[in-house]
Amino acid sequence: MDILNKNIQFVKGIGPKKALKLNKLNIFTIKDLLYYFPRVYEDRSNVKKIWQLEHDEKACTKGVITNIKSQVAKNNMKISKFVIKDETGFLTLVFFNQDYLTKVFKQGDSVIVYGKVKREGSILEMNSSDIEFFTNSPTSTCKMIPIYPLTYGVTNKDISNTIKNVYNNEKISIQEYLPQDIINKYKLCSIDFAVKNLHMPSDKQSLKIALYRMIFEEFLILQIGLFYLKNGIDNEKGIKFEKKEKLNDIIKSLPFKLTNAQSRAFNEVIGDMESDNVMNRLIQGDVGSGKTIVATLVLALAVLNGYQGALMAPTEILARQHYISLSDTLSPFDINVGLLVGSLTKKQKEKILDKIKNREIDILIGTHALIEDNVEFDNLGIVVTDEQHRFGVRQRAKLSTKGNNPDILVMTATPIPRTLALILYGDLDISIIDELPPGRQPIDTKAFEAKQRDFIYTNFIRDEIDKGRQVYVVCPLVEESEAIEAKAAEDLKDELKQKYFSDLNVEVLHGKMKPSLKDQIMNDFKENKIQILVSTTVIEVGVNVPNATLMIIENAERFGLAQLHQLRGRVGRGSHKSHCILIYSSKTNICKERMEIMEQTNDGFKISEKDLEIRGPGEFFGTRQHGLPELKVANIFKHIKILKLAQEEARNILKNDKNLSKNENILLKKEIIEKFSDINKEISLN
Repeated sequence: MDILNKNIQFVKGIGPKKALKLNKLNIFTIKDLLYYFPRVYEDRSNVKKIWQLEHDEKACTKGVITNIKSQVAKNNMKISKFVIKDETGFLTLVFFNQDYLTKVFKQGDSVIVYGKVKREGSILEMNSSDIEFFTNSPTSTCKMIPIYPLTYGVTNKDISNTIKNVYNNEKISIQEYLPQDIINKYKLCSIDFAVKNLHMPSDKQSLKIALYRMIFEEFLILQIGLFYLKNGIDNEKGIKFEKKEKLNDIIKSLPFKLTNAQSRAFNEVIGDMESDNVMNRLIQGDVGSGKTIVATLVLALAVLNGYQGALMAPTEILARQHYISLSDTLSPFDINVGLLVGSLTKKQKEKILDKIKNREIDILIGTHALIEDNVEFDNLGIVVTDEQHRFGVRQRAKLSTKGNNPDILVMTATPIPRTLALILYGDLDISIIDELPPGRQPIDTKAFEAKQRDFIYTNFIRDEIDKGRQVYVVCPLVEESEAIEAKAAEDLKDELKQKYFSDLNVEVLHGKMKPSLKDQIMNDFKENKIQILVSTTVIEVGVNVPNATLMIIENAERFGLAQLHQLRGRVGRGSHKSHCILIYSSKTNICKERMEIMEQTNDGFKISEKDLEIRGPGEFFGTRQHGLPELKVANIFKHIKILKLAQEEARNILKNDKNLSKNENILLKKEIIEKFSDINKEISLN
């Protein structure tokens, strides 16, 4: 049996119980373990003298134990104190409920320690430090220490020790899959060296070499796979749509004139549709830039050419809003719009499914329900997905299989710097709507510490309500579950009603509600029957209430910048001046920096760049691009130079060997297919 595929349970020191805990981290085999890379490294290689230690720093030092004391606190906590000294001073080590250490170490032992320093005058202390005997081969000090993402019951030492056991007890050899000429050209180390030194770096230079190899490899595989997705679609023959005069009549009927940016994006899409290649285009534009009307016109053109269209949205609220908007615009032109969402009764769904199959519905709008197997179109010509980052490659591919090579248009209101968009959406052409419609005013944003909360509720909200306006209050983001978020929103609503606004209609909206109740609440809010709407992030996208002029976001530090910007975009949709207030509790520099960015700019692209820089791409997108291989080591923002090299090399490889059929590329091809195996739409490398 291939040693890399050996079940982790049978590794020395693991067993069934520990294996189950590792399984929670998606570690099932030795290969999974070896490719479970650290998220960061702690540099413990610099051993300081005691007198050099500074307050609040994490540091490594060594000395001789001069005194050991134990005591029991009032709460029965056992506290052990070790005093160590070197030629420059004394340091007290404090350990909680680790009295076993008093049996391991004794007075006179030479030790080396790593921990966070507390200094008060000349008194130095370290709490819960790593301590070991001073030897020539320390295990947790004097080196670069990998820090892994963890789960309950699995410690950093568990993972490190398991990896050491594997290398000590198994003959590990990972087959090289990068062509030798690429390894030589970019001076890359072997895959064996890279994997081993990512976990157990022998020194800083070895870690640097290992990281470079793995970052380059991850980007190269991602780029080749994305180029295949794009080129595979480009090479397919699709529908050649024709211009229709009636489309101009629809445009003339709109109650507004398209902005220059909307017209430009629309013309780029129409240009694709008039070609006989399959369109695969992304429209990205800031909150309120008017992407939906472009999608409406594009869907109308498909219908005027005798085809059906589909529009998939991430939430029922947004799907229903699109349904109303498209129906209002297109029904006067005999274009029938249907809605398919999870909350419909079985009978209602069956009726819609029959109408779609029999071509009684021209455009079907819905949520994930659209990609269910029982949805059959008569003649699907174009697929539009809204808020693309919520779905990903696999889901839009599944929807596109419901027609015969339909055109694909995806939209996102999460602005992404163009260079990164070209990389992340490497299988798409890109249009950008970078202009807001006339009349949209910038939203004034202010950040306040939580201690000013009373002032905010008794002043700001009252001012807006007295003007006849309405208010959103977004409750804190709770990561554990949607049920807990719902409870948090209900509690906040009760607090506001009882403490501040007993005379007003305060309602709550969250994801655990029945869709019919959500719709009722949103309709009441639109009609100003509700003055204050407390909500979770279900209102993040698409909700449009022009009379709402104040957005208050509680615990704003828990949200990403892009998400704060999306939430802020729920106000400022009418002719009235609008405001956003961020209430935060954290006092960290990162929190302060993020609040300042929100106060300084309404530009989604600037905000997205900062968000990406601060939080990294994984958190930035909220969810990984479903179906694309995960970047375990590479960081799109930090490693942009390596990314560009890898992208250039990916083009070179495919230019010289379109199907990766040459001997030197066979193993690389196998690796790419394995990494992209999650995407239903095959990457055809034949």
